[in-house]
Amino acid sequence: MDSRPVQAPLAPRSLRAVWHPCTQMKLHEGAPPLAIVSGDGAWLEAEDGTRYLDAISSWWVNLFGHGHPHIRAAIHSQLDRLEHVMLAGCTHEPVVKLSERLGALTGLGHAHYGSDGASATEIAMKLSAHYWRNCGQPDKHRFVAVSGGYHGETLGALAVTDIPLFRDTYAPLLRDCSLVPSPDWRQAAAGEDAQAFARRQALALEAHLAQHHASTAALIVEPLIQCAGGMAMHHAEYLRLARELCTLYGVHLICDEIAVGFGRTGSLFAHQQAGIRPDFLCLSKGLSGGFLPLAVTLTTDDVYQAFYHHEVRRGFLHSHSYTGNPLACAAANAVLDVFEASDVLATNAALAARIDDAAAPIAALRQVRDWRRTGMVWAFEVDAPPGRREPVGPAIAAAALRHGVLLRPIGSTVYWMPPYCLDDHAIGHLIAGTLAALEETVG
Repeated sequence: MDSRPVQAPLAPRSLRAVWHPCTQMKLHEGAPPLAIVSGDGAWLEAEDGTRYLDAISSWWVNLFGHGHPHIRAAIHSQLDRLEHVMLAGCTHEPVVKLSERLGALTGLGHAHYGSDGASATEIAMKLSAHYWRNCGQPDKHRFVAVSGGYHGETLGALAVTDIPLFRDTYAPLLRDCSLVPSPDWRQAAAGEDAQAFARRQALALEAHLAQHHASTAALIVEPLIQCAGGMAMHHAEYLRLARELCTLYGVHLICDEIAVGFGRTGSLFAHQQAGIRPDFLCLSKGLSGGFLPLAVTLTTDDVYQAFYHHEVRRGFLHSHSYTGNPLACAAANAVLDVFEASDVLATNAALAARIDDAAAPIAALRQVRDWRRTGMVWAFEVDAPPGRREPVGPAIAAAALRHGVLLRPIGSTVYWMPPYCLDDHAIGHLIAGTLAALEETVG
């Protein structure tokens, strides 16, 4: 007989002790958090035994499914050797190997590590401004960002974020940032295609840099998809032109691929679809396959050399206690192993086509508009029933849970960003659950 004490359910314990992220806690009075006890592939199992399809890869981090055996084994193997050592004055095999591999994949040969996406953004911003100071141009310390963009919620990252819900409360704490119009193709004029609209929006960037380049350190952009801004998608032409303009006016280009790297957009890295190389590349989320916190900011030899000096204050002294953690780096190396061992991008292209075909009934609904997809990211807007003021997203999410699908809409934007391991059963479950949720909420 099991003599262990019976634990109380997780949800009420969590509400008493845990301050959940990106959450108005009072709303959990009517909808307690989902208590998850295990994950397997694309599925999560709740405390009561119910299985849910993880249609958003647990906030976009899980690439190949929960509990992927190769990544799990790599962490176990590293745990037997070294769990952590500080990266200041020390080094270790997993971080060296990962840095070498990322450098070979991107052409950016110098890697600085953090623990989350906002850390990667902060590192890129500080490096850019410090670079210009080291080069004798201390006035180049301002940043320009794309309207509707999101780059994290620490103060530096929030300063270049343009989502009022996150930014407005802390506006007095933030440094000024200039904004240029988004190339989001939904804003294009009638008859104007996405590429032509991207070119038109780049004209606004050109005008801004022509006037302000002397004080501008960098432009930061989310390549191809502005995720937290409602899955706004744009043509790669904007990135190509942004690179040209940044080079012309002597401004750094920061590509924030925290959410869209590692195959999400159809290429290993989104900026590669424009045939460009940024000055800084920010990666996190899928970097470790959803197993452990890890972020990296990659940059060029030119930037690195500007800090290489006998004076300590010219060096980049930014640090985190768990910078380059061996376990997280082992997970990231295992992620790259999976990409090398199988043609993930081609497999994803075929999988996306199957999901497109299955999702046709949803795309055809009269309540659905602006249906769109880039790579392994789908999004669409849902019109609320007449007389309803508030966004329908929360109601759709609640209804989807009742049908075994984990969604997290952004306002009235419903999106899927599933792991790359969906089979036909999971695809059918995703479509049926989303259809049922839409039927319950918007008719």
